[in-house]
Amino acid sequence: MKFKNAKLLITGGTGSFGNAVLNRFINTDYFSEIRIFSRDEKKQEDLRKRVNNTKVKFYIGDIRDKESLVPAIKDIDYIFHAAALKQVPSCEFFPMEAVKTNIIGTDNVLTVAHDYEVKKVVVLSTDKAAYPINAMGMSKALMEKVMVAKSRILDSKRTIFCGTRYGNVMASRGSVIPLFIDQIKGNKALTLTDPNMTRFMMTLEDAVNLVLYAFEFANQGDLFVQKAPSATVGTLAQALIQLYKSSSVIKVIGTRHGEKLYETLVNKEDMIKAEDLGEYFRIPADNRDLNYEQYFSEGMPDIANFNEYHSHNTTILDIEGMKQLLLKLPIIRKDILGEFDSINYSY
Repeated sequence: MKFKNAKLLITGGTGSFGNAVLNRFINTDYFSEIRIFSRDEKKQEDLRKRVNNTKVKFYIGDIRDKESLVPAIKDIDYIFHAAALKQVPSCEFFPMEAVKTNIIGTDNVLTVAHDYEVKKVVVLSTDKAAYPINAMGMSKALMEKVMVAKSRILDSKRTIFCGTRYGNVMASRGSVIPLFIDQIKGNKALTLTDPNMTRFMMTLEDAVNLVLYAFEFANQGDLFVQKAPSATVGTLAQALIQLYKSSSVIKVIGTRHGEKLYETLVNKEDMIKAEDLGEYFRIPADNRDLNYEQYFSEGMPDIANFNEYHSHNTTILDIEGMKQLLLKLPIIRKDILGEFDSINYSY
């Protein structure tokens, strides 16, 4: 990767992903400048104090406001677009807020990036965008469609638009692992919606690697998916209880509105055209035009011959395997092994 002297912008950069990117690059000669764009000045101030590095610049703004993006995007080479509304319940109750941020906000980022000749933009999507059943997943699915449409319409030689889709990022802000850890430390019962639910398990390091892979190899409109193991929520809870040597019990509270039994990373329709790259799937853009003859006369391959890639048919971890993966997380290593992360980024 040739990122030396390049400038990087991270939208939603005070979140878990932005912190992980800083942790990876702040003490290297990759990227001469890293800009953090977000709307929360308190989180920016906290992050500024933690990193204390002149390489990192902070911009207050909201991706819903196109004009606020301009100062942050000027002279930028690459963009990680991570800003989004990600909580399923919040988006269920306020779906138009998800539309404004995840769809319209993404369109704003891509438009301004093209106007200022950014080299490449990677938008971060989620497994919930494949066969979406909730507002958050639907808004992310449309975000992907916006990215592909922009890649088709705008000058392909000017700015490359691509995306990544990944599953549960372990210990990210608002995810279940920090909740379980807090419950264990408070000697409370671990509240599970359904212990048989499976979720993909990726570390933040995996998520950063996936985005960097897209930066290096993506063509216009590509979507990359990392193959990842999964675990049941019950296995995850038991693994944490064992790691913390806790006496906490498990309390099943029932499925929340909008939750799935398992998550799909690549649906059947995408698997038809997906390219298996070993550790990743590459899903090229659908570049059919508005010639409807292609839809009604030519058709597509027999979709029944393809299987979707989901958290029930990938490698499923047992308790020991889950424990080994959990021990890769800084928050777990600090609590269990006494290790300290000098960046001290929050999840």
